[in-house]
Amino acid sequence: MDDKSIANMAVLAGEIMLRSGAETYRVEDTIKHILDTAGTAETESLVMLTGIIVTIDRPGQEAVTVMRRVHERGTNMHRIVEVNEISRKYCAGELSAEETWEKLKRIKGKQYTVWMYNLSTILVPAGFAPLFGGGLREIFAAGGAGIVLAVLMTIGKRVKTGAFILNILCAAGIAVAAVLLKLWNPLLNMDTVIISGIMPLVPGVAITNAIRDTLRGDYISGGARALEAFVTAAAVAIGVGAGMALTTVFWRGGGL
Repeated sequence: MDDKSIANMAVLAGEIMLRSGAETYRVEDTIKHILDTAGTAETESLVMLTGIIVTIDRPGQEAVTVMRRVHERGTNMHRIVEVNEISRKYCAGELSAEETWEKLKRIKGKQYTVWMYNLSTILVPAGFAPLFGGGLREIFAAGGAGIVLAVLMTIGKRVKTGAFILNILCAAGIAVAAVLLKLWNPLLNMDTVIISGIMPLVPGVAITNAIRDTLRGDYISGGARALEAFVTAAAVAIGVGAGMALTTVFWRGGGL
């Protein structure tokens, strides 16, 4: 495999990890190990939250540079583990370059179907409700809020709504659903339902990775992740406030 193919393979591995929520230093380490299989060439990699740049430079030859822009990011620890395993086997000589390339391309595709994602989105709020002191009625109510969240997220992704606006709409939908359920059942703890419902939107992994990147000296990615987490949290807060304002919480009758 030539230098450009190795660079493309390293960037693909890094892109999958970065889109799956891996720390910047972990992505750079994986890319560096793959690039070092090029032999005596000098290799460099630069990973930021929104992009990857790798270079392979051989004496007497023109340097090979590959850059990849990363637009979407989420959390998928399984993909990170898979890429780590594949890269280790490739660097150890257990996999050929062609086999590694094919395995990485398969990982990049969708791992779960839409209905499985939606089912998880419904079960996560229901599972968090007992942790916040909710009873059986809060569990079912949180599951109902999860249904609203799943519908809004599915529609938002299909129409390609921006992440900030989508988070606002999803949080507002959860708040409205919780207030309406509270009106239907006055004994329901509305706060527990709202908190449980927004848990899939909370940027917990982004905050953790921001701290880890910053402590390792990667201030650009650490700062970018911290800002991303803050913007996401602000969108969720705005959405919940807007949803409550539209109903009966802030004033009688509400905006609706």
